[in-house]
Amino acid sequence: NRLYIGWFGCLMIPTLLTAASCYIIAFIAAPPVDIDGIREPVAGSLLYGNNIISGAVIPSSNAIGIHFYPIWEAASVEEWLYNGGPYQLIVFHFLLGV
Repeated sequence: NRLYIGWFGCLMIPTLLTAASCYIIAFIAAPPVDIDGIREPVAGSLLYGNNIISGAVIPSSNAIGIHFYPIWEAASVEEWLYNGGPYQLIVFHFLLGV
């Protein structure tokens, strides 16, 4: 009656839970993202007028290039959200977990 998680599970479970929970929250409530760097944000979440079919987690802004953009590098959480930080959080945690 024991569940063996192992060392792989100690890394996999938290990272995949983080990726899944961030995806769900971003899909429902993420603010618009400046995807191309010209200050014209694109909305992809349900609270900003999309439905289940047209909803998406918008990728990171091209203005920051292909750089790693963690939460602690942004001046504020609003800036991190505006530049598409949740997308990178989801992708990196998913890749680390898988």
